[in-house]
Amino acid sequence: MIIKNRYLRPVITSDLKNKMVFIGGPRQVGKTTLAQYVGANDYKKYTYLNWDNRQDRKNILSGKFEAESSLIIFDEIHKYKQWKNYIKGEFDKHKDKFHILVTGSARLDLYRKGGDSLMGRYHYYRLHPFSVAEVLQINNNLKIFKKLNFPKINKNISKVFTDLFTFGGFPEPFLKKDNKTLRRFHNERLDRLVKEDIRDIEALRDLSALQILVDILPDKVGSILSLNSLREDLQVTHKTISFWMDILEKFYYHFRIYPFTATKIKSLRKQPKMYLWDWSQIENEGPRLENMVASHLLKIVHFLHDSEGHKAELQFLRDIEGRETDFLITINKKPWLAVETKLSDKKISKHLKYFAEKLDIPFLYQITKEPNVDFWQDNIRVISAEKFLGGLI
Repeated sequence: MIIKNRYLRPVITSDLKNKMVFIGGPRQVGKTTLAQYVGANDYKKYTYLNWDNRQDRKNILSGKFEAESSLIIFDEIHKYKQWKNYIKGEFDKHKDKFHILVTGSARLDLYRKGGDSLMGRYHYYRLHPFSVAEVLQINNNLKIFKKLNFPKINKNISKVFTDLFTFGGFPEPFLKKDNKTLRRFHNERLDRLVKEDIRDIEALRDLSALQILVDILPDKVGSILSLNSLREDLQVTHKTISFWMDILEKFYYHFRIYPFTATKIKSLRKQPKMYLWDWSQIENEGPRLENMVASHLLKIVHFLHDSEGHKAELQFLRDIEGRETDFLITINKKPWLAVETKLSDKKISKHLKYFAEKLDIPFLYQITKEPNVDFWQDNIRVISAEKFLGGLI
């Protein structure tokens, strides 16, 4: 199985007609493969330049591009200190001659503070790992505030769900489907993340302590994240642990979601929950399923924001009395759908019912890992994870 035609390809190709496109995302999620696929299939000729390659670097600095190229792909150019001014200059000078696509394993919007010289010249996309619908090339055409439509379960969907649950959505381990490959992928990706990507851009004195933080975070998935607890574990200051968490989030190791606040409920404020971009690192099945669902939902939110401009957010529900529901997607701060994840329990969540009534949430789902489950109760659809995820992006 080879999946090169990623879900972002149509919107990237469309946006390139008028502006530059930047593709960010985790290391090894497939940004370069996607960019080259766009170049090979949507343009007569393209040039690929990687800042890490010595000859390409010379060509970049000298402005030497192949004359007939209608697309120039710059990979990892954010490692060049003057990259923003350089890209701005090339775009302003040559925008009628060729298009520009930029990829990078760090967040390409890291330096927006203090003014952005590229403002108005580019669109930024976040590429996510494979999902059930993307692997099966299902186009669900999601529409905000409309109900989700789910595919009929078959052997292909069940197998793809099982493979994604086991090996995660990063291309290499997912396509290989081999435990040895998965273990080596984890080790090499995390080692390079800390010792190469972060070190190259951020001045950190204690990389070994940051490595320890990376190792302990998978056990924190799905629970309320306490920076004070992490500070005590690593014996560092609150400022330091907060800085490290921000850095790891900027480099797509983890993401945080925050509680939804509303006057109708006494919401827990500020304290987030944390999930990993690579859910295959999580050993326990319950948190892994919750993380997998969180990742699929975040993929929707980022797509709606990056491609359509909607103010979409992934949040969770928790009040001061301890009632909690795992996920809530909002558009312009208005609830669209709520999701509760259970490993095997099909009994309706009282907390989901409570929040649904209080906040008038249009669509409610309770997900279970158990196969062949799909029924309605109290306006809540209880549904197998494989079927639910097949109805997303």
